[in-house]
Amino acid sequence: MALLGSWDTALLPNLNENNCTITSRASRAYNCLAWAAGSALLWWWPEPVYYFWPPNVPRELTIDAFIRAYGTLGFVVCDDGSLENGFEKVALYAKRMPWGEIEPTHAARQLADGKWTSKLGLSEDVSHDNVRDLDGPAYGTAVQFLKRPI
Repeated sequence: MALLGSWDTALLPNLNENNCTITSRASRAYNCLAWAAGSALLWWWPEPVYYFWPPNVPRELTIDAFIRAYGTLGFVVCDDGSLENGFEKVALYAKRMPWGEIEPTHAARQLADGKWTSKLGLSEDVSHDNVRDLDGPAYGTAVQFLKRPI
């Protein structure tokens, strides 16, 4: 099993040396939600309660709770991840769990050139060409897009 970075390529089968660039070393200080929010200082997650989660947002593993969390930063729901002049976008990923519920798993932020940036769990930050480059067993697929003015 070949590794591009420190992540398992079987879990991210669409991410490869042709569409991905490692932009930082692996870190345990922050996660994908924080990175998509523009922070490399905190670990955002609704559970357990010692992780950062925006005040007055339900601590739930639901797309609605994640939308509300990014809403505290000025993000609103939008139609897609296409590059839109004057806006920064976030993609929320989710997958169907074995018990049938759909749970959010990841967030990525669109860069000014239309590429995307992601913090891959405990692994590196990467720049990837397309929001669909992360589709696969690790994160499922992008299911919701958000935007805010820059």
